Amino acid sequence: MTGRKEMRKKMISKRNADRILATYVAVVILATALFLAAPVLLTILMAFDSRDFLGPFPPPGLSLQWFQRLFDNDYLWSGFYTSLVVATAATAISTVVGTLAALAISRMTRQWSDLLASIFLSPLVVPGVIMGFGMLMFFSAAGLLSPFPRLVAGHLMIAIPYTIRMTLIGLTGISGTLREAALNLGANERQAFFTITLPLAKSSIAAGSIFAFAFSMDDLTISLFLGDFNTYTLPVALVGLMRSSFDLTIAAAAVALMGLTLILLFVLDRVFGLERAIGHGIDRT
Repeated sequence: MTGRKEMRKKMISKRNADRILATYVAVVILATALFLAAPVLLTILMAFDSRDFLGPFPPPGLSLQWFQRLFDNDYLWSGFYTSLVVATAATAISTVVGTLAALAISRMTRQWSDLLASIFLSPLVVPGVIMGFGMLMFFSAAGLLSPFPRLVAGHLMIAIPYTIRMTLIGLTGISGTLREAALNLGANERQAFFTITLPLAKSSIAAGSIFAFAFSMDDLTISLFLGDFNTYTLPVALVGLMRSSFDLTIAAAAVALMGLTLILLFVLDRVFGLERAIGHGIDRT
């Protein structure tokens, strides 16, 4: 009887410990979620503040005045236009380059493919300040002083790793026997690519393009080094606005950028499906 009581006490103690641990994990997850979501929610609410000045939270009323000021601000619109053109150019070039690079990497041996993939993805781990300063010194030494080509080249450093990574995920989900079957049936490499590989990997390629466009639109550090006072991107314009006249127009611009990102994700989900776009294709056999 004594042994059973001790065993029962141990089981109860273990259950209590599991409950305490589960409660602790739930509290940590909830606190982390609130920590991540609070700045976004605060920005959204303050963007609709009815006051004409930056006051304490919460706002006494809601208004669209800051969005109206955003749309009437030529300085921010000029930055948005530059960001849009640079991001579009960088996305188009990086999609072509990234797709071809990913295709070549996927057909190499494991040793070489891992090495080249690490080299192409290395800009993701290099601080933007170092990349921006290094590219500024390089372009100055090369005599490339025009800001727009410098911005496009700098944003390619951001965009290409995403297009390569997402395309590689899609290519690894395509069975190599499909390409071999096409070649055995008389197709050449170009025909096999356009009829087999490209249709199966198009969702991952599109996902990489959208991610590249979104991160290009959001870049600050590289654009800060490579632009000038006449050619600047929207994030740089927002920083300049913060230094000159800090008001809630910045919050309205942040909400507009968040809305643009959500629209891109919605389009990606509706057209391709997020799960499929991230690379769940045909399994290797």
